Amino acid sequence: MLVGLSAALGAGLLWGLVFLTPLVLADYPGFMLAVGRYLAFGVLALGLAWFDRAALARLTRADWLEAAKLALIGNLLYYATLSSAIQFAGAPVPTLIIGTLPVVIAISANLLDRRRGGGEDSVPWLQLGMPLALILAGLLAVHSGGGQQAAAEGRYALGLVFALIALACWTWYPIRNSRWLRARGPGLSRAWATAQGLATLPVALLAGAGYWIWNNLGAGAPAYDWPLGPQPIRFVLMSLLLGLAASWLGTLLWNKASHLLPAALVGQLIVFETLSALLYAFIWYGRWPTAGEAAGIGLLVVGVLGGVRVFRRRGRAAQG
Repeated sequence: MLVGLSAALGAGLLWGLVFLTPLVLADYPGFMLAVGRYLAFGVLALGLAWFDRAALARLTRADWLEAAKLALIGNLLYYATLSSAIQFAGAPVPTLIIGTLPVVIAISANLLDRRRGGGEDSVPWLQLGMPLALILAGLLAVHSGGGQQAAAEGRYALGLVFALIALACWTWYPIRNSRWLRARGPGLSRAWATAQGLATLPVALLAGAGYWIWNNLGAGAPAYDWPLGPQPIRFVLMSLLLGLAASWLGTLLWNKASHLLPAALVGQLIVFETLSALLYAFIWYGRWPTAGEAAGIGLLVVGVLGGVRVFRRRGRAAQG
């Protein structure tokens, strides 16, 4: 139990770095932060591919196309919109919007199952009423407690739109990814993660080249000093850190926790990511959370944990 909890905490601490990077590199477009992170992850996957070469050789053309879709939406588009959301609206509100993922994913999966005629284990809306109300109240409290400065700059609403797009990307990704894995035989988890890293590399290269073309189309001076920007050493180091620590080591630690801990507990420990991201953000801002932000964080954490518990309880009842 202690090793599993430590692994989950370590994964959360590493994943929280992805929310800090847009603050550390605030003068970089979110799109280029995503390109840098996933170029690093793709290069790392090249080395890992040797260990999974037999499983990778069995993947079909359709499998590689699926890996490319997952890489484009679940990696590149997700992190580009999340980074932009944090830069436009500040860290707290986008972080908490993403923090609702465990409940949003569970609701979306159940709705899809119901549409396919397999919704016998779906959760009645009345049971979700209280957790969803707490989540909404928490988001509103953080919004009222910390969003005024960003709103005054005229970018806050755009940041919220980007955060919702990021939420949609990472709601779609795990559901799609899980269904692909369930349709195949066991033992493909590591090879499939490596395949997505390999698929991410050309996607990130094409995205970076596309950004260079767009950046240099205007008649004036380019808006971005392509490819490494105004702080090249920091940009490269942060990209490598995210590619190694967040994209690979964080997932490895989370998989370790998933093997050692009960499923009902693991689903709730994703909250470590949200809390770590908020901790890093407030350290970077050099301040404590306001009363509204603190209250909102507490409400959202309780709401997410309550929502996860509802789905876990229903799942155990269906299995029994």
